[in-house]
Amino acid sequence: MSKPRFYVTTAIAYPNGRPHMGHAYEVVTTDVVARFKRLDGFDVRFLTGTDEHGLKIDQAARAAGKPPKAYVDEMVAPFQALDAALGISFDRFIRTTDTDHKALVQALWQRMAANGDLYLGRYEGWYSVRDEAYYDEGELVAGDDGTKLSPQGTPVEWTVEESWFFKLSAYQDRLLALYEAHPEYIQPLSRFNEMRAFVAGGLSDLSVSRTSFTWGIPVPGDERHVMYVWLDALANYLTGAGGLDGEWWPADLHVVGKDVVRFHTVYWPAFLMSAGLPLPKTVFGHGHVLNRGEKMSKSLGNVVDPAAMVERFGVDRLRWFLCREVAFGEDGSYSDDAIVERTNADLANGIGNLAQRSLSMVAKNLGGVMPVRGEAGESEVRLKEAFMAGSEAYFAAMNALALHKALDALMSMVTAANGYFAENAPWALAKTDVTRMAEVLAATLDATRRIVILTQPFMPSSTAQLLDQLGVSAELRDFSGLNTPVAAGAQLPAPAGVFPRITLDS
Repeated sequence: MSKPRFYVTTAIAYPNGRPHMGHAYEVVTTDVVARFKRLDGFDVRFLTGTDEHGLKIDQAARAAGKPPKAYVDEMVAPFQALDAALGISFDRFIRTTDTDHKALVQALWQRMAANGDLYLGRYEGWYSVRDEAYYDEGELVAGDDGTKLSPQGTPVEWTVEESWFFKLSAYQDRLLALYEAHPEYIQPLSRFNEMRAFVAGGLSDLSVSRTSFTWGIPVPGDERHVMYVWLDALANYLTGAGGLDGEWWPADLHVVGKDVVRFHTVYWPAFLMSAGLPLPKTVFGHGHVLNRGEKMSKSLGNVVDPAAMVERFGVDRLRWFLCREVAFGEDGSYSDDAIVERTNADLANGIGNLAQRSLSMVAKNLGGVMPVRGEAGESEVRLKEAFMAGSEAYFAAMNALALHKALDALMSMVTAANGYFAENAPWALAKTDVTRMAEVLAATLDATRRIVILTQPFMPSSTAQLLDQLGVSAELRDFSGLNTPVAAGAQLPAPAGVFPRITLDS
């Protein structure tokens, strides 16, 4: 029987600077979803990459004194290196300078043109180079010095040039009907309400080409124009799916930052409707990750290199913290001391303590041999009930994209298992009832095994080490193996601590 398919993407990063914690957060959380789906029996395709055209790149390349392609080749490398350091399990890292992507975007343009949705005109209005976005006068805000800024607080400039336009206004009613029929299309609810209100307020036709620079994909039949970078960028999801009629389309989930939700839930579905293509099923707009509650800014000197954070704390501690501390869909904050406090409490004192104590006792008292499970008494029944409730909550949260709640459920199971271990005191039983001691250790190890299997999407490297120590074979590490305990009598390797406590000075 073939596996059900699941196609998930991040937004593609704009490499005009080095990756920051926001990029790390997005790829980590999306990777967690992809790994969860694989463990849950899905055939997964996971796409990430970089968005390499547009005026912002053109200007940055000129400032660096380099041709745009040479510039982006250099700038993409740190994003690829960070993804490797974070253990991101993507199936393709797409670049919008890839040859197959250029052909696809031009084919998409031609389908939209054939539908009568593109026309030549003249654009006069406000444009933010930093956002690569057009804004109406009513959306602008005043800066401290009285200058006009975009809603994101970025500078805008008055732009006048010939442009091809997309008839976005013709899709207002269809977009509102989409939101009404499929409220799950935009998540979380706050983003849904924001986008529905934006569209209900009226849509203007969208400029989708530029003539003031040449760094982009040429418009078919009118190569004086290059395509608007967002039309180019959004189409990467089709390229990654295998083409306009690719076998992986439509996407099940786009994970994007909240500041680009409009592009993904207004422009993108309208482009797809115009081209006669299916729509993605869900767009999830996550919040910002703030440094001690402040948005990262070069002027504030609080921009943090996530690769340095991996080097300092370890990849799995950082992954755990980002998913545990930040409610997925809301803004969250991080700091060095918060990472130390959270990972020591959950990992060193929680999962690590549970595994190390039980495995060490088996090594010391039972020669490292997996003990036999006994008949379930009252404490074992309570443990089972706690795990049934915890597992149900975990799967419900993961399927609802509430990653932080899934980790709450996991920690409830850790608390129950550590409580069971403390209540039954196998260290005392070692002196009075070796058989009962072995039964308690067997139950504890099996509880630990279940916890670690469920923790794999969040901490793939550390959980692999723990599953090795627990004697779990490779074919029993997905969720179908949750109810298959390690056989009694199996020889376990010597235990080694996986989550030692850390300090800010360590």
